[in-house]
Amino acid sequence: MNKTKKGDPDGPIIIKKYANRRLYNTQTSNYITLDFLAELTRDDVDFVVIDAKSGDDITHNVLTQIIVDEESSGQNMLPVNFLRQLISMYGNSMQSLMPSYLEASMENFRKNQKQFQEAVEGALNKNPLGQMAVKNQKQFQEAIENALKSSPLGSVVEKALNPLGLGAKAASEDDSDEDEISAKDDEIRELKKQLAEIQSKIDKLGD
Repeated sequence: MNKTKKGDPDGPIIIKKYANRRLYNTQTSNYITLDFLAELTRDDVDFVVIDAKSGDDITHNVLTQIIVDEESSGQNMLPVNFLRQLISMYGNSMQSLMPSYLEASMENFRKNQKQFQEAVEGALNKNPLGQMAVKNQKQFQEAIENALKSSPLGSVVEKALNPLGLGAKAASEDDSDEDEISAKDDEIRELKKQLAEIQSKIDKLGD
């Protein structure tokens, strides 16, 4: 579906809730679930839930229900002590200040989280070991290719990796080459093993 982000001039997605508790997406003309609304929320997609009968905005109630469902599913994020303190604020003289306080606190948390993620990504991109591993890997591959081309084993390895013999001479003309391949099988296997070990070490440096 075409998701509407906050600040989009088209406005938020309108969701209608009917008496049978079914939720209807007016943008896509289909029924949806609370799980789908939870996904929209995580994707920062703005929506408003309207009671289909009264026309009242019940977005707050629906979002609260999503939290209850998430907590009930075992994904507990709200500590018991926090819930107790939050409940104790109802009817308190500070109740009117709590919504703006909680909203500002969450906004600051998300901002700090984003800055932390950007810092970590930047550090990884600038990691000298990571850059060195990529550079060494490229140089290693080029060195192996050049070594195979200049080495007497180069043609042997090429033939071993090309069992169909594409581009090769007729079978009657390749008897001596086949004997050479047979004699070098152990050397080729050892070479491949060494290459795999070196490649594994390079990959670990990159991590």
